[in-house]
Amino acid sequence: MFYIEVVPFGVAWKIVKATSKGAWKPYWLELFTYIQDSVPSDWMVIVTADRGLYANWLYQRIVWLGWHPYLRVNSGGFFQSERSPKWKVLNKVVTAKGERWCGRIRCFKKHSIDCTLLAGWEKNYAQPWLIITDLAPQEADEGWYAMRSWIECSFKDTKRGGFGWHQTKTTDPARAERQWLAIAVAMLWLISVGGEDEISHDRQIQPQHSELDLCASCSTSPPRKLSCFRRGFLSILVALLWGQTLPLGHFYSFPWTNSFSFSSA
Repeated sequence: MFYIEVVPFGVAWKIVKATSKGAWKPYWLELFTYIQDSVPSDWMVIVTADRGLYANWLYQRIVWLGWHPYLRVNSGGFFQSERSPKWKVLNKVVTAKGERWCGRIRCFKKHSIDCTLLAGWEKNYAQPWLIITDLAPQEADEGWYAMRSWIECSFKDTKRGGFGWHQTKTTDPARAERQWLAIAVAMLWLISVGGEDEISHDRQIQPQHSELDLCASCSTSPPRKLSCFRRGFLSILVALLWGQTLPLGHFYSFPWTNSFSFSSA
């Protein structure tokens, strides 16, 4: 499944059979084409991806769209810094927990890209984050990558923790894509209702979707006991049981923060 998510719900996807062979590039380009005209030109768009989901054409297409790639790369590659032409291994940028580094580099010997590398190793993580972006070192923040973790929460809500998609017997990809449209709309509704209910009860909210503390270093308030998804589900269920008008919900934005500082190149 090829999936694009605008935190915290999916907006575009392509489903293929698990045994199908072929390149994934055409699917990603098609998805970008679908959504590019729907994104306001004055938005600052950060495009995050799971570790290893990287290709030079993917990076370049994101930049061409006027967005900013935030792609986490594997540590086995090589890079050149601006100060030295010698190729170095990415896993040597930060070697201990608590270390951070950022700077302009040329990444990868093959299909090289000139970019900014953000490297950081938080104490609660088994491995460091190595993120490449087109943003200048003074503009970028490693902590923004924590937003990608919200997609894991949406997968849980879509499956065992919510809509039960893991029990589907659907085998036709086209039919599954139509069902995901219903799931996306329902997810939008539940989260908007849950978010508005949270605000209305004057709770101090934090920028994460689930009850999990996804980025402890950038969180200043205790984690939620109920996710916006679950809160929205319960609010709608109560309205149905009491014969009340169903809530429509509303989205509230979080402040854009810079949570980290780096040792500059």
